[in-house]
Amino acid sequence: MRSNKGRDTEPELALRRALHGRGLRYFVQRRPIPSLRRTADIVFPRVRLAVFVDGCFWHGCPDHHTVAKTNASFWADKVRATQLRDQETERQLVAEGWYVLRIWEHVPASQAADLVERQISALEP
Repeated sequence: MRSNKGRDTEPELALRRALHGRGLRYFVQRRPIPSLRRTADIVFPRVRLAVFVDGCFWHGCPDHHTVAKTNASFWADKVRATQLRDQETERQLVAEGWYVLRIWEHVPASQAADLVERQISALEP
């Protein structure tokens, strides 16, 4: 598991390239709230939007999550803990006035960029 990246994954990079190509500028791997020890993959502080690109296995995608063949109970507990942490992070960000957008890694970059762009348009004054 050491080779699994925590940041700059292919889906993240593809989304960032798509957003940059559309003229959107953002911060990468930044804490939306400095006191919260959680980083978002992409942050738009002006409109208070935090974007997370979630991996299907690690975050328990309802369409693509696979059950581990070895040590299944350990991995099931780990994925469930990740889901609970994601929910808590989202609650805390929303309570502080942030908007949260979660995108599964299997969503094509252009489609994900459309989602982000629409959200930003809805939030801009």
